[in-house]
Amino acid sequence: MYGGYERITEGRALISEVLKEEDSSTAGFHSNLFLCADFGYERGFDTFYDSKTDPGLTAKLRQLIKTNLDQDSLLYGVLQSLYDATEKNAGLNVGSSYVKADAITDRSIEWVNQTDSDDRFLWTHYMDVHHPYVPPEEYQLQFRDSPISDRRSIKLRRKMLESPDEITREERQDLIDLYDAEIRFTDHEVGRLVDEVKDSWGEDTIVMITADHGEEFYEHGQYSHNTVHDEGIHVPLIIDDGTTGEHDEIVGLVDIAPTIAEYAGCDIPDNFYGNSLISVVTNGIWERDHVIGDWGGSDGEPDRFFYRSHDWKYIKKQDNEQLYDLTTDPEEKNDIRGENPPALSEIRSKIEEHRKLVSETSMDAGDVEMDEVVQDRLEKLGYKT
Repeated sequence: MYGGYERITEGRALISEVLKEEDSSTAGFHSNLFLCADFGYERGFDTFYDSKTDPGLTAKLRQLIKTNLDQDSLLYGVLQSLYDATEKNAGLNVGSSYVKADAITDRSIEWVNQTDSDDRFLWTHYMDVHHPYVPPEEYQLQFRDSPISDRRSIKLRRKMLESPDEITREERQDLIDLYDAEIRFTDHEVGRLVDEVKDSWGEDTIVMITADHGEEFYEHGQYSHNTVHDEGIHVPLIIDDGTTGEHDEIVGLVDIAPTIAEYAGCDIPDNFYGNSLISVVTNGIWERDHVIGDWGGSDGEPDRFFYRSHDWKYIKKQDNEQLYDLTTDPEEKNDIRGENPPALSEIRSKIEEHRKLVSETSMDAGDVEMDEVVQDRLEKLGYKT
């Protein structure tokens, strides 16, 4: 909505802007360059760190080469081939694709301890549970007898992306161990941050923890996170507001911003398309029975959709459709799109309603010029090719 996927347009509102209008102190710390200031994500933040100006010495050297050499020249081609071969064959992660969790936590804590406003909002986004998986050895040893070297981790990362069918059972387990270790490492850093925030701001501080996507490990023939099967979209959501309990409802990430706004006593903008989760947390009431997601395409028009309810998962990529009965097939292995026409027809109509809503909010997002450092780091994270 409001211009597609490449940037935050003026037609959208960010929760940071909503809170800033109410005089909150706001800060964001992350190192995913798809969320950098170039794409509009800094709006509403008093303090914003996206790591764009901190790419690491090797990445800076590579940028210098790209800037000063003709990219069609023989020398540039040789250096680029050496870069790719070094990472693929020697297992060296040339340059830094993201800032490690402990450094992100340190930056966040520094801001926490310097901020004395009565109303404060902090967004901290960690990238460690994202390939390349290079967790500290101490966290690997919680899952295996001996650690996997960074060199081997980088080689496995290239193989899982380029030749997923060739990953052996042992290599798949190594990748899972690395992933689990990254989760444990990130969990530790989240705990360190939450402890510091509550010590500084008080135990009544509201904390929300979630993720933008999961990771796939060949459940449907691929690795990484280019999937809308549940291993990619079913993510944790934890709200610590002093209440207790667990809730099994169909909610989405679009529900988080209106939830924060309601906790803060702010009006919820009309262009927030989610619903506040406070009714679920406080009294278990929730009316929506499905979520719809989309991605890709040109000119802001999606070409991939999914529909998820308690009972059904529907996936549409261009003209290819899949339908899964989650009550009998929770792992989404058996496509039954030809076996239940009524369910398929109802879901298609909801997808079409969503598509119309996207079209109605269409606007020109404009072009975003990415410099070579940004493009390079996004490529290493698997976002750009």
